[in-house]
Amino acid sequence: MTVRLSSVSAVFPAYNDAGTIPSMVLVALRALPQVTGDYEVVVVNDGSRDYTAEVLADLAALFPQLRVLTHTRNQGYGAALRAGFAAAAKDWIFYTDGDAQYDAHELTLLAEAAAAHPAAAWINGYKIARSDPLHRRIIGGLYHRFVKLAFGLPLRDTDCDFRLFRRDLLARAPLTSTSGALALELVKRFQLAGARPVEVPVHHYHRAYGGSQFFNFRRLARTAAQLWRLWWQLRRTPPAPPQAPA
Repeated sequence: MTVRLSSVSAVFPAYNDAGTIPSMVLVALRALPQVTGDYEVVVVNDGSRDYTAEVLADLAALFPQLRVLTHTRNQGYGAALRAGFAAAAKDWIFYTDGDAQYDAHELTLLAEAAAAHPAAAWINGYKIARSDPLHRRIIGGLYHRFVKLAFGLPLRDTDCDFRLFRRDLLARAPLTSTSGALALELVKRFQLAGARPVEVPVHHYHRAYGGSQFFNFRRLARTAAQLWRLWWQLRRTPPAPPQAPA
């Protein structure tokens, strides 16, 4: 299937991802020309303390399509994504994490779905199978069931950060979270703005480098607090009529 989107920004947040972010950038730069002739890669280095900054500087010197944004201190997953989205200049935004647990080349699958559903503004991946330790699979399953029920989300996998959406959708879905709650806020605000997702199966891989920044008590507590505030805020937001069929 020939896919030609108007233009695409690929956004990757990175925190201590020196061992994986180079491959994410290189694979994205290989996949993007297959779906558009106008593209860029935006990486937000969110105060990494390893050698992420050095490898990104080397890559930026080689590839003019790569832009690197740097936070001098760690501001959180949500803050990194919001900075990347604000910097994105193309019509479509694709994003996933910088830890290489998803294959950036499967962006092509999302683009195929976008081309097959011209009215859709939001393409969401869902994991074929979760490749994580048992405790993370259990916590992830509980989190998925809780937020899907509490927030009324129309997704089969609320915890899959592998998405493609039209940039102008952000104008109807202003974001506020700075923690891992940002991904949940994003899809809920999309839903409230009237967008409906087209869902695509994608692969999920074992983490090969570093450790999760989400699964520790301090970050879980911070995310839980933001989830509560977000639920209270969004429950008072009236939904818009649906604008794109799934």
